[in-house]
Amino acid sequence: MTVIPTVLPCKRKPATETFYHDVVQGLSAPQKYLDPKYFYDATGDALFQQIMQCHEYYLTGCEMEILSTQSDQIAQALQKYAGTFDLIELGAGDATKSMHLLQTLLDNGVDYTYFPIDISANVIHQLEKSLPEKLPGLQLHGLNGEYFHMLQQANQHTSRKKVLLFMGANIGNFSITAARSFCQQLRQYLQPGDLLLTGFDLKKHPQVILNAYNDSRGITRAFNFNLLHRINRELQADFDTTKFAHFPTYDPGTGACKSYLISLEEQVVHIGDHLTVSFAENESLYMEISQKYSLEETDQLASFAGFKPVARFFDRKHWFTDCLWKCV
Repeated sequence: MTVIPTVLPCKRKPATETFYHDVVQGLSAPQKYLDPKYFYDATGDALFQQIMQCHEYYLTGCEMEILSTQSDQIAQALQKYAGTFDLIELGAGDATKSMHLLQTLLDNGVDYTYFPIDISANVIHQLEKSLPEKLPGLQLHGLNGEYFHMLQQANQHTSRKKVLLFMGANIGNFSITAARSFCQQLRQYLQPGDLLLTGFDLKKHPQVILNAYNDSRGITRAFNFNLLHRINRELQADFDTTKFAHFPTYDPGTGACKSYLISLEEQVVHIGDHLTVSFAENESLYMEISQKYSLEETDQLASFAGFKPVARFFDRKHWFTDCLWKCV
C-alpha cells in the first residue's frame, strides 16, 4: 500500500517541494510513473549528451544533418515567412544543432535575439557562457524554467514576430493526445504570422527505433536510473537500482516508444520519512515516451493546433523531418 502524507515537510525549498509533490503524485498513481522533466539534473544532462553520441541513437545525427546542410534553406524560409523576428528555442540543450542556424542568420545579417529556454539551470548557464564566444555578435537572453512560463517572459522582452524552435523530436516526449494539447497551448503564446520549427522522428523499421532506446553501452539505462538516484539524493529516498530492470518497448502500430523500469521483486521504497511505496514483483514504473509520426500525422497535428505547414526539411534517409509551421 502507498501512504501519502497530507502535509509536506515545511523545510523543503520551493523547487524541492515541487519535485517531491510530483514524485508523490506519480508513485501514487495506479500506473506508477515519474515525470521525465526531472531526468535533467547535471548528471542527467551529461548522460543525455552521451546518449546523443551513441551510434544507435540516430535522431541527433539525422537532425544535425538537416541543420548543418540545409541551414541556408531554413534561414531563407524563416525570412520569407516571418521577415523580422526573434528566435526562441524550447529545450535548447547545448544548442549544438541550433548553432548552424544561428550562425547562418548572423552571416545573413539578420538582426535577432536568441532566447534559449531550458528547465535545466545548468544548461542555461553553460549557453550564456559559451555561445557568445562561439558566435560573436549573437544577442542572447537565456530563460530558465517551464516552457510556458518562460514563453510569457520572452513575450515581455520582444514585440517582434517570433520563430519558435522545438527541435530534437522533443514533441515526441508527449503522447499524441498530449502533443495536441501542448501545440494548442503553444499557439496561445504566438500571434498570426509567427513560426514554429519542430522536429519529428518518423516511423521506420521497429528494430531501428527500439535499438535507439536500448543502446549497447547501457547509457539510456543509466539515464533512467539516474532519476532514481536523484530522488534518493534530493528527497532522501532509498531506491535500490539493482532491484529494477530497464525495459523499452515500441508499438509500430501507434508509433509509441516507451521506457519502463520493472521491479525485479516485491519491495518497499521510502521517500523521506513520510511516504512508503510498495512495488509488486514485475510491476512497471513508466518513465518516458518517444512518439513516432507519419508525415500525415504531422500535418494533422499542425491543423488541429492552429498552424499551417509551409515547409519540411529531411535528412537523406527520410528518417527525420523538421517541419515549419505558420500560425494562422
